[in-house]
Amino acid sequence: MKKQKMSFIIALAVIFFTGAAFMLQKKITIKGSDTMVILAQRWAEIYMKQHPDASIQVTGGGSGVGIAALINGTTDIANSSRPIKKSEIEKLKSRYNTLGVEIPCAKDGITVYLHESNPVAELSVKQLSDIYTAKVTNWKELGGPDAKITLYGRENSSGTYVYFKEAVVKADYAASCQTLPGTAAVVNAVKKDKYGIGYGGAAYAEGVKHCMVKKDDKSPAYLPTTENVAKNMYPITRYLYMYMRNRPTGDTKKFVDWVLSPEGQKVVSGVGYFPVK
Repeated sequence: MKKQKMSFIIALAVIFFTGAAFMLQKKITIKGSDTMVILAQRWAEIYMKQHPDASIQVTGGGSGVGIAALINGTTDIANSSRPIKKSEIEKLKSRYNTLGVEIPCAKDGITVYLHESNPVAELSVKQLSDIYTAKVTNWKELGGPDAKITLYGRENSSGTYVYFKEAVVKADYAASCQTLPGTAAVVNAVKKDKYGIGYGGAAYAEGVKHCMVKKDDKSPAYLPTTENVAKNMYPITRYLYMYMRNRPTGDTKKFVDWVLSPEGQKVVSGVGYFPVK
Protein backbone atom coordinates (compact mmCIF):
# COMPACT_ATOMS: atom_id res chain seq x y z
CA MET A 1 0.00 0.00 0.00
CA LYS A 2 2.85 2.36 0.92
CA LYS A 3 4.60 1.47 -2.36
CA GLN A 4 1.49 2.36 -4.36
CA LYS A 5 1.13 5.64 -2.48
CA MET A 6 4.79 6.51 -3.10
CA SER A 7 4.45 5.70 -6.84
CA PHE A 8 1.36 7.89 -6.99
CA ILE A 9 3.23 10.80 -5.35
CA ILE A 10 6.17 10.38 -7.75
CA ALA A 11 3.81 10.31 -10.72
CA LEU A 12 2.14 13.51 -9.50
CA ALA A 13 5.56 15.15 -9.06
CA VAL A 14 6.60 14.19 -12.61
CA ILE A 15 3.35 15.61 -14.01
CA PHE A 16 3.78 18.79 -11.97
CA PHE A 17 7.39 19.46 -12.97
CA THR A 18 6.75 18.53 -16.60
CA GLY A 19 3.83 20.94 -16.65
CA ALA A 20 5.89 23.65 -14.95
CA ALA A 21 8.66 23.23 -17.51
CA PHE A 22 6.11 23.47 -20.30
CA MET A 23 4.69 26.67 -18.80
CA LEU A 24 8.21 28.14 -18.59
CA GLN A 25 8.76 27.36 -22.27
CA LYS A 26 7.02 30.33 -23.91
CA LYS A 27 6.05 29.96 -27.53
CA ILE A 28 7.09 33.01 -29.56
CA THR A 29 4.68 33.79 -32.38
CA ILE A 30 5.80 35.71 -35.47
CA LYS A 31 3.37 36.79 -38.19
CA GLY A 32 3.34 39.12 -41.17
CA SER A 33 5.41 39.94 -44.23
CA ASP A 34 5.51 37.25 -46.91
CA THR A 35 8.77 38.82 -48.09
CA MET A 36 10.28 37.92 -44.71
CA VAL A 37 8.76 34.44 -44.26
CA ILE A 38 11.73 32.47 -45.59
CA LEU A 39 14.12 34.60 -43.51
CA ALA A 40 12.06 34.33 -40.31
CA GLN A 41 11.62 30.57 -40.77
CA ARG A 42 15.36 30.14 -41.22
CA TRP A 43 16.06 32.24 -38.11
CA ALA A 44 13.56 30.16 -36.11
CA GLU A 45 14.91 26.85 -37.40
CA ILE A 46 18.53 27.63 -36.50
CA TYR A 47 17.66 29.26 -33.16
CA MET A 48 15.48 26.34 -32.02
CA LYS A 49 18.21 23.88 -33.00
CA GLN A 50 20.64 25.79 -30.78
CA HIS A 51 18.04 26.29 -28.03
CA PRO A 52 15.96 23.07 -27.74
CA ASP A 53 13.76 24.65 -25.07
CA ALA A 54 12.66 27.44 -27.45
CA SER A 55 9.42 27.30 -29.45
CA ILE A 56 8.94 29.73 -32.36
CA GLN A 57 6.00 29.71 -34.77
CA VAL A 58 6.28 31.69 -38.04
CA THR A 59 3.40 32.48 -40.42
CA GLY A 60 2.96 34.95 -43.30
CA GLY A 61 -0.12 36.71 -44.60
CA GLY A 62 1.39 40.11 -45.40
CA SER A 63 2.77 43.04 -43.41
CA GLY A 64 -0.68 44.53 -42.79
CA VAL A 65 -1.97 41.21 -41.49
CA GLY A 66 1.00 40.90 -39.13
CA ILE A 67 0.60 44.40 -37.71
CA ALA A 68 -3.15 43.82 -37.28
CA ALA A 69 -2.33 40.66 -35.32
CA LEU A 70 0.08 42.64 -33.15
CA ILE A 71 -2.66 45.17 -32.43
CA ASN A 72 -5.28 42.53 -31.56
CA GLY A 73 -2.82 40.61 -29.38
CA THR A 74 -2.52 37.39 -31.40
CA THR A 75 1.20 37.62 -32.22
CA ASP A 76 4.32 38.57 -30.26
CA ILE A 77 6.25 39.88 -33.26
CA ALA A 78 4.91 41.40 -36.47
CA ASN A 79 7.23 41.16 -39.47
CA SER A 80 6.81 44.04 -41.89
CA SER A 81 8.49 45.02 -45.14
CA ARG A 82 7.20 48.59 -44.74
CA PRO A 83 7.24 51.08 -41.86
CA ILE A 84 4.26 50.94 -39.53
CA LYS A 85 1.52 53.46 -40.41
CA LYS A 86 0.51 56.34 -38.15
CA SER A 87 -3.03 54.91 -37.95
CA GLU A 88 -1.62 51.57 -36.75
CA ILE A 89 0.49 53.30 -34.08
CA GLU A 90 -2.64 55.10 -32.88
CA LYS A 91 -4.43 51.77 -32.50
CA LEU A 92 -1.52 50.38 -30.46
CA LYS A 93 -1.55 53.48 -28.28
CA SER A 94 -5.30 53.28 -27.77
CA ARG A 95 -5.28 49.60 -26.84
CA TYR A 96 -1.98 49.18 -24.97
CA ASN A 97 -0.87 52.74 -24.18
CA THR A 98 2.33 52.15 -26.14
CA LEU A 99 3.74 53.41 -29.44
CA GLY A 100 5.24 49.99 -30.16
CA VAL A 101 8.87 49.05 -30.75
CA GLU A 102 10.43 49.09 -34.23
CA ILE A 103 13.53 46.97 -34.94
CA PRO A 104 15.15 47.12 -38.41
CA CYS A 105 16.51 43.59 -38.78
CA ALA A 106 17.57 43.37 -42.45
CA LYS A 107 17.72 45.34 -45.71
CA ASP A 108 16.20 44.45 -49.06
CA GLY A 109 16.59 45.76 -52.56
CA ILE A 110 13.16 45.37 -54.15
CA THR A 111 14.02 43.48 -57.32
CA VAL A 112 12.33 44.11 -60.65
CA TYR A 113 11.77 40.74 -62.34
CA LEU A 114 11.79 40.27 -66.11
CA HIS A 115 11.59 37.12 -68.23
CA GLU A 116 15.08 35.80 -69.00
CA SER A 117 14.53 36.33 -72.73
CA ASN A 118 13.59 40.02 -72.36
CA PRO A 119 16.32 42.18 -73.97
CA VAL A 120 15.51 45.18 -71.75
CA ALA A 121 18.40 45.47 -69.27
CA GLU A 122 17.60 48.58 -67.26
CA LEU A 123 14.71 50.86 -66.32
CA SER A 124 14.48 54.15 -64.46
CA VAL A 125 12.17 54.69 -61.49
CA LYS A 126 10.08 56.98 -63.75
CA GLN A 127 9.79 54.27 -66.41
CA LEU A 128 8.67 51.76 -63.76
CA SER A 129 6.01 54.24 -62.64
CA ASP A 130 4.86 54.70 -66.22
CA ILE A 131 4.69 50.91 -66.67
CA TYR A 132 2.66 50.29 -63.51
CA THR A 133 0.26 53.17 -64.20
CA ALA A 134 -0.19 51.94 -67.81
CA LYS A 135 1.23 55.13 -69.36
CA VAL A 136 3.65 52.79 -71.13
CA THR A 137 2.04 49.54 -72.27
CA ASN A 138 4.37 48.12 -74.93
CA TRP A 139 7.94 46.86 -74.51
CA LYS A 140 8.83 48.54 -77.83
CA GLU A 141 8.65 51.93 -76.07
CA LEU A 142 11.45 50.74 -73.78
CA GLY A 143 13.74 49.21 -76.38
CA GLY A 144 12.20 45.75 -76.20
CA PRO A 145 9.98 43.66 -78.50
CA ASP A 146 6.73 44.92 -80.01
CA ALA A 147 4.55 43.24 -77.39
CA LYS A 148 2.11 44.28 -74.68
CA ILE A 149 3.57 44.49 -71.16
CA THR A 150 1.94 42.16 -68.62
CA LEU A 151 1.93 43.57 -65.08
CA TYR A 152 2.26 41.42 -61.97
CA GLY A 153 2.24 42.70 -58.40
CA ARG A 154 1.29 41.95 -54.81
CA GLU A 155 -2.07 42.21 -53.02
CA ASN A 156 -2.79 45.38 -51.04
CA SER A 157 -2.15 43.75 -47.63
CA SER A 158 1.48 43.35 -48.67
CA GLY A 159 4.14 45.74 -47.36
CA THR A 160 5.95 45.34 -50.68
CA TYR A 161 2.79 46.51 -52.50
CA VAL A 162 2.64 49.59 -50.27
CA TYR A 163 6.35 50.39 -50.45
CA PHE A 164 6.57 49.98 -54.24
CA LYS A 165 3.45 52.13 -54.68
CA GLU A 166 4.77 54.93 -52.45
CA ALA A 167 8.43 54.88 -53.51
CA VAL A 168 8.13 54.01 -57.20
CA VAL A 169 4.63 54.17 -58.71
CA LYS A 170 3.53 57.24 -56.71
CA ALA A 171 -0.04 56.79 -57.96
CA ASP A 172 -2.68 54.07 -58.16
CA TYR A 173 -1.67 50.87 -59.88
CA ALA A 174 -3.16 50.25 -63.32
CA ALA A 175 -6.34 48.16 -63.28
CA SER A 176 -4.56 45.69 -65.59
CA CYS A 177 -2.01 44.78 -62.89
CA GLN A 178 -2.56 41.19 -61.78
CA THR A 179 -2.21 40.93 -58.00
CA LEU A 180 -0.83 37.68 -56.63
CA PRO A 181 -0.74 36.28 -53.07
CA GLY A 182 2.99 36.11 -52.46
CA THR A 183 6.33 37.03 -54.00
CA ALA A 184 6.99 33.44 -55.10
CA ALA A 185 3.78 33.59 -57.16
CA VAL A 186 4.94 36.82 -58.83
CA VAL A 187 8.30 35.27 -59.73
CA ASN A 188 6.61 32.15 -61.05
CA ALA A 189 4.26 34.22 -63.23
CA VAL A 190 7.10 36.24 -64.78
CA LYS A 191 9.13 33.08 -65.29
CA LYS A 192 6.34 31.75 -67.52
CA ASP A 193 5.49 35.03 -69.28
CA LYS A 194 7.94 36.38 -71.91
CA TYR A 195 6.37 39.83 -71.67
CA GLY A 196 5.79 39.96 -67.93
CA ILE A 197 7.24 42.25 -65.28
CA GLY A 198 7.01 41.91 -61.52
CA TYR A 199 8.63 43.11 -58.31
CA GLY A 200 9.47 41.68 -54.90
CA GLY A 201 12.14 40.69 -52.42
CA ALA A 202 15.65 39.93 -53.68
CA ALA A 203 15.68 36.53 -51.95
CA TYR A 204 12.95 35.18 -54.25
CA ALA A 205 14.47 36.21 -57.59
CA GLU A 206 15.38 32.81 -59.06
CA GLY A 207 14.79 31.78 -62.67
CA VAL A 208 14.06 35.35 -63.76
CA LYS A 209 16.16 38.24 -65.04
CA HIS A 210 17.10 40.95 -62.56
CA CYS A 211 16.48 44.34 -64.16
CA MET A 212 18.96 47.10 -63.33
CA VAL A 213 17.27 50.21 -61.93
CA LYS A 214 18.40 53.83 -62.11
CA LYS A 215 17.16 56.80 -60.10
CA ASP A 216 16.63 58.93 -63.26
CA ASP A 217 17.79 59.19 -66.86
CA LYS A 218 21.07 60.88 -65.87
CA SER A 219 21.99 58.33 -63.19
CA PRO A 220 23.77 54.99 -63.56
CA ALA A 221 21.71 51.81 -63.25
CA TYR A 222 22.38 49.30 -60.50
CA LEU A 223 21.50 45.72 -59.58
CA PRO A 224 20.40 44.95 -55.99
CA THR A 225 23.75 43.51 -54.89
CA THR A 226 25.09 43.51 -51.33
CA GLU A 227 27.44 46.42 -52.04
CA ASN A 228 24.86 48.51 -53.91
CA VAL A 229 22.21 48.01 -51.23
CA ALA A 230 24.65 48.64 -48.37
CA LYS A 231 25.71 51.94 -49.94
CA ASN A 232 22.11 52.87 -50.86
CA MET A 233 23.11 53.14 -54.52
CA TYR A 234 20.30 50.82 -55.61
CA PRO A 235 17.27 53.16 -55.84
CA ILE A 236 14.64 50.80 -54.36
CA THR A 237 16.33 49.87 -51.09
CA ARG A 238 14.29 49.42 -47.91
CA TYR A 239 14.55 48.08 -44.38
CA LEU A 240 12.71 44.99 -43.16
CA TYR A 241 11.26 45.35 -39.66
CA MET A 242 10.19 43.44 -36.58
CA TYR A 243 7.48 45.22 -34.55
CA MET A 244 6.50 44.52 -30.94
CA ARG A 245 4.01 46.08 -28.57
CA ASN A 246 6.67 46.71 -25.90
CA ARG A 247 10.41 46.31 -25.47
CA PRO A 248 11.13 42.57 -25.66
CA THR A 249 11.90 40.67 -22.46
CA GLY A 250 12.73 37.09 -21.52
CA ASP A 251 12.72 34.50 -24.33
CA THR A 252 11.62 37.04 -26.93
CA LYS A 253 14.53 39.37 -26.07
CA LYS A 254 17.00 36.48 -26.31
CA PHE A 255 15.69 35.62 -29.77
CA VAL A 256 15.71 39.24 -31.01
CA ASP A 257 19.24 39.77 -29.65
CA TRP A 258 20.36 36.67 -31.54
CA VAL A 259 18.69 37.88 -34.78
CA LEU A 260 20.68 41.14 -34.54
CA SER A 261 23.93 39.37 -33.62
CA PRO A 262 26.62 38.62 -36.25
CA GLU A 263 25.35 35.01 -36.35
CA GLY A 264 21.75 36.07 -36.96
CA GLN A 265 22.80 38.60 -39.58
CA LYS A 266 24.85 35.95 -41.35
CA VAL A 267 21.54 34.11 -41.88
CA VAL A 268 20.20 37.27 -43.58
CA SER A 269 22.98 37.09 -46.18
CA GLY A 270 22.54 33.35 -46.58
CA VAL A 271 18.84 33.74 -47.42
CA GLY A 272 19.51 36.45 -50.01
CA TYR A 273 18.80 39.68 -48.17
CA PHE A 274 21.28 42.16 -46.74
CA PRO A 275 22.45 42.61 -43.13
CA VAL A 276 21.94 45.80 -41.14
CA LYS A 277 25.04 47.53 -39.83
